Amino acid sequence: MKYGKIEDITIYSKALDEEMQLLIHLPHNFSPLYKYSVLIASDGKDYFQFGRIGRVVDELIDAEEIENVIVVGVPYKSVKERRRMYHPGGDRREAYTRFLAHELVPYIDDNYPTYQIGAGRALIGDSLAATISLLTATKYPNIFGKVVLHSPYVDDLVLEKVEASQDPSRFSIYHVIGKEETQVNTQIDGVQDFLTPNRTLNELIERKGFPYFYDEFDGDHTWKHWQPDVRRAIQMVFGH
Repeated sequence: MKYGKIEDITIYSKALDEEMQLLIHLPHNFSPLYKYSVLIASDGKDYFQFGRIGRVVDELIDAEEIENVIVVGVPYKSVKERRRMYHPGGDRREAYTRFLAHELVPYIDDNYPTYQIGAGRALIGDSLAATISLLTATKYPNIFGKVVLHSPYVDDLVLEKVEASQDPSRFSIYHVIGKEETQVNTQIDGVQDFLTPNRTLNELIERKGFPYFYDEFDGDHTWKHWQPDVRRAIQMVFGH
């Protein structure tokens, strides 16, 4: 089994007015002669470290179960900064979504052999990183054609943005939540029920008619349960 490599680079974001680290996983078969889909992970370092996403992608490409994919991880600098950029009420949320759509995507398309269409790009995230992935897809449905949600934080603003989506056929949603996520100890906002609002989101997405996969797993709000799900998510989103 051959494994790919991770490039650790930094780009300057005008939207955020700071340097942003990128962890870019190029699969073992990477070649400028091929075209690649792109998976962008907020909480990027966590997806590589705890989700083992690079290894999963390499194994699935090797088994010819998925198309060619480049994974772009965007790590957060601190818990406080993560909340400012990912939380629906965060003061840097809109700047971060602009960074993803208008700076990160053009950078990847300019520097790697990508399809350069919405259907060839997906966003993935866990918890607040899932929230910002969904909010970004609702704002830029032509740029991002797929979104993977591992236990998103859902509030009224999130429901409002999904409700306001004009053309649900533009992007597909993969959505999982744990049945034990009724008392999630968030680092800043105290203990919260994630399950009930996620069930409300599920009903809304189904009513709106998005291409959609939903599942409730037996477990809580941790990587212990998200990590094994990464494989299924990538198989479903990028499978042949």
